Amino acid sequence: MSRPTERNDARQESSAVEARRAAIVAAVRQRGFVTIEALAASHGVTVQTIRRDLNELSAEGRLERYRGGGGLPSSVENVDYADRRVTLSAEKTRIGRLAASRIPSHCSVFINIGTTTEAVARELARHDDLSIITNNLHVALSLAEATAFRIVVAGGTVRRDGAVLGQLTLDTLSQFRVDYAVIGCSGIDEDGTLLDFDYEEVRATQAILAHAKTTFLVADHSKFSRRPMVRVGSLEQVDTLFTDRPPPAGIGGLIERIGVTVAVASDDD
Repeated sequence: MSRPTERNDARQESSAVEARRAAIVAAVRQRGFVTIEALAASHGVTVQTIRRDLNELSAEGRLERYRGGGGLPSSVENVDYADRRVTLSAEKTRIGRLAASRIPSHCSVFINIGTTTEAVARELARHDDLSIITNNLHVALSLAEATAFRIVVAGGTVRRDGAVLGQLTLDTLSQFRVDYAVIGCSGIDEDGTLLDFDYEEVRATQAILAHAKTTFLVADHSKFSRRPMVRVGSLEQVDTLFTDRPPPAGIGGLIERIGVTVAVASDDD
C-alpha cells in the first residue's frame, strides 16, 4: 500500500500540472500564440515538459498544437497537413480500423479529404474488390500501390495537401452513386452542424453526401471543440459517426434524438 505522504505528493504534483496547463491556456487566449521556449521559461520547466503539456491540451481540445508552440483554434485556417498527420494518430488509426470493418468487400466507396479518412483507406487495403472514388491523392496513391482496386480520381486543381478541388471535381463526383461514403470534417457544432475551413472542399463533400447510399463520418474527439466557419451539412445526413471518445453530453443527446449511430473505437478495435 502507498503511504499517505506518497499519495499527498501525487495529488500535489497532479494539481501543479493542472495549474500549469490552465495558465498555459490562459496565456494562449491572451496572446493568440505562445512559443514552447517562452512557456518553459515562464514556468521554470523543460521544453519537453511543455511539449507534453501542449500535446495533452491539444488532445483535450483546449488549444491547438502548432510547430513551436500553442495557439487558439482558428475558425478560418486549418492546421498544417504535416501536423494533422501526426496529431492523435493512434486514435485515427483505431477509428479507421473500426470504420473499415463496417464496410464489406465487393462494394463502392467515396473517400474525401482528411487524415482520418486516409486512416480508413489504409485499413480498406485488406478488403477485396472495392471501387474507390476519391478527391484525395494520398488515398488514391496508397491504395493503387497496395491493391488491385478500381480507383477513380476526381479531376480538378491539386492542393499542396493532396486534395483535388474545383468544378471538375464536382462534375466527376456527381457522376457516381456509391454504396458508402467515408467523410471527415474539421468541426462539429453543438447543434449537429458539420463544419470545415475551405469552401471548395465543402462543396466536394456536399457532392459526396448527395450521391452515397450510406454515409460514415469519421472524426476524433477534438472535432467537438472546433468551430470552422463553413457549413458542410448536418449530422442528420450521417448514418454512423465513428469517433474515439463518447461525444459530449449536449451533442450526445442530439445524436440520440436524430437516430445517428455512434461507434466509439477502443484500444481493442
